[in-house]
Amino acid sequence: MIRQFTFNHFEVNCYVISDEQTKQCAIVDPACEASFEDSQLTQYIETEGLTPVMILLTHAHVDHIAGLRQVCEHYKLPVSMHKEGRKLLNQAEAYGGIMGFAVDNMGDLEVVEINDDEILRVGETAVECRYVPGHCPGSMCYVVAADKVVITGDALFHFSIGRTDLPGGDYPMLIDYLKRRVLTLPDDYRVLPGHGIASQIGKEKKYNSFLV
Repeated sequence: MIRQFTFNHFEVNCYVISDEQTKQCAIVDPACEASFEDSQLTQYIETEGLTPVMILLTHAHVDHIAGLRQVCEHYKLPVSMHKEGRKLLNQAEAYGGIMGFAVDNMGDLEVVEINDDEILRVGETAVECRYVPGHCPGSMCYVVAADKVVITGDALFHFSIGRTDLPGGDYPMLIDYLKRRVLTLPDDYRVLPGHGIASQIGKEKKYNSFLV
């Protein structure tokens, strides 16, 4: 089961992947900016009787990690991310000042590095990691086959793609990886992006002007 929340003034989609058998869960992109957003997330987890076992990042742009420190400290968990994203994580405080986020230095957080094609386990639910750079270094998509879902962060949106004009962006690379690593999923898989509304792989293959 996957629950979506939308947090902060950049309207980032945060997801909670939960396993119905074990009640374990993973939090993807804890973007909580305000205290009431922190409460929304923690109250949902408590009400559903879930136990967080993992905090995952699609990427480390500051809008996606606005609440990372609070969540890591609250649940006493490290952050799991691709190694190429650590530089962005370390720069969060500086970028936060530019983009209107009051975030602390993230460089001292415990990090678990995850790799392309790695299979993570949230209880009995498998989460497949797919490295899809181009929007920024360290960008990961997460495939949850049990729910027929791919969480794409800012790599793929509804009929659009992530911007590539920020440091580390690479338009040809993003297009190549999306076509090889995301659009090869079955057409009926839902696309859960980092911003905006959900889509479907089949629709993106047919109507996304960047990828047709």
